[in-house]
Amino acid sequence: MSVVESWLLRAARRRPDHEALVGTSYAALLREVDDVAARLWATGVRPGEPAGLQLGPGRPFVLALHALLRIGALVVPLDPRLAPAERDRRLTGVADAAGTGSSPGAAPGRPGPAPGRTVPVLDEAAWSSLPAPSADARLRDEHELDDVAIVVHTSGTSGPAKAVPLTYGNWLWSALGSAATLDCPPGERWLCALPLNHVGGLSVLLRSAIAGTTAVVHEGWDTDRVLASLTGRLPEEGPPPTVVSVVPTTLRRLLDAGLRRTDAMALRWVLLGGASIPAGMLEEARAAGIPVAPTYGMSETTSQIATLGPPLFCTTVEIAGADGSPTTEAGVVGEVLVHGPTVSRAVLAADGRLHTGDLGVLDDRGHLTIVGRSSDTIITGGENVLPLEVERVLEADPTVAEAAVFGRPDREWGERVCARIVPAAGATVDLDALRRAAAAGLLRHQVPREIEVADELPRTASGKLLRRALT
Repeated sequence: MSVVESWLLRAARRRPDHEALVGTSYAALLREVDDVAARLWATGVRPGEPAGLQLGPGRPFVLALHALLRIGALVVPLDPRLAPAERDRRLTGVADAAGTGSSPGAAPGRPGPAPGRTVPVLDEAAWSSLPAPSADARLRDEHELDDVAIVVHTSGTSGPAKAVPLTYGNWLWSALGSAATLDCPPGERWLCALPLNHVGGLSVLLRSAIAGTTAVVHEGWDTDRVLASLTGRLPEEGPPPTVVSVVPTTLRRLLDAGLRRTDAMALRWVLLGGASIPAGMLEEARAAGIPVAPTYGMSETTSQIATLGPPLFCTTVEIAGADGSPTTEAGVVGEVLVHGPTVSRAVLAADGRLHTGDLGVLDDRGHLTIVGRSSDTIITGGENVLPLEVERVLEADPTVAEAAVFGRPDREWGERVCARIVPAAGATVDLDALRRAAAAGLLRHQVPREIEVADELPRTASGKLLRRALT
C-alpha cells in the first residue's frame, strides 16, 4: 500500500501559524482535533469502522471530520435533516457492507464491524455531551491511500441515495487535479457555503488541508453574507476569499444581489457545478467581471471530472460510441465514460470504467460538453428529446430564470414533453410567446406541449434538479 503523512499533521508541521480556518492556525486546529479524536475514541469509535457524522456545516463539523480521519474511522457524513428511518437505512447499509468486506465500507485488509452492529452517530446531542478524552486513544499519523476514508451518499436525483466509498487516494488525486487546473497559491482562501455532507463541500475542506491553505466555512447559504465576504466587507473573516464553490441557483442569487468585481475582491475563480448552467448565465457573470470555472463532476469521482472544459490531468474521459466501444473522437455523442485515480473502485464496471449515465460530446481539443442524461431522455412519437437541450432554449428567454423539462405519459405519443419554469425577477411570462420562441429554436417534437409556472423547482440540498419529483 502507498502511505502518506496525515494531511492535517503535515499542514501543521509545514505551516503551523497559517490559518486553517478563520481565526485558527493549523497548529491550533491539530490540538483541537486531537482532543476531539480522543473523546470520540472514548465513545467507542475505532479504525476501519463506520461512524455517522450528522452535524450542520460549521466549525464542529470540521473538527469532527478531521478527528474521525485521525482515528481512521470510515466517516459517513449525513444530512442533519434526514429522518431517523432514512439515516438508519443508510448507516445499516454501510455497516453491513463493511462487515462483509465488500463495498462500500470496507478498507483492504480490515475486517470491519460485524453486520448489524449499531453505528455511532455524532449529531448535535452527541457533540454536546462528548466524554473526557481517552488516554488510550491511538491516532494515525499516516493515511494508507487504498483505505476508504469517507462514504458519501449521492444526491438521489434519479432514485434512492447510494453509498459511494472514497479512499484517501481518491481525495488526494482530486485535490491535485483541481490544483493543476485552477492553481492553488499559498494564500488560497476557499469559501464554502455548500452542504458539508455532499462531496462538493467536503472537497473544499480536504483540498485545503492537503494544500495547507485556508477554508472559510459558512454555516449554510446566506446570499448577503457570501456577497459581503467576497467583496471584502467582513473584516472578521480576514482577507476576502480567492475561490468559492457554488451551484447555478446560488450564483443566480449572487448576481441578482449585485455581485460585481470590486477593488476589494480577491476572487480568482467561482467554481460552478452541481447542475446544468442556464443559458446566458456565463455571459452575465463575464459582463460583471466574475471569473467562472464551469465544472462537471459526480460523487463517484470525488467531485470534479472536467473543469473549464478539459478533464482533470489525472482523469480520462471517453464517449461510448454507437457500438458501445469507448472513443475520444470529436463530435461523437454518447454516454460519458470515466476512469482514473479519482474514481471510486466500487462503481467501476467490468471494463474498468465508470459509466456515468450522462450524455456528452468531446470537441477536437478534448473538451467535454454534457448534453443530457440518458435516463432523463423523453421518447415522444419515437423521437428522443434531451431535456437539457430544451431547457437551454427556454432559459434563453429573458422572462425565464429557470426551466425544467420532463415527460408525462401520453396515450398517443407515449410521452409528451412538458416544462415547468420559474419567472425571472420582476418578469411576467407570456406562455404563448414563450412557446413560439421555443418553437423557433427547437425541432417540432422538442417543443413543450405543456408549460407551467412555479415559484421554484424541486432541488436537492446540494442544488441539483430533482427531476423525478416533476410529474
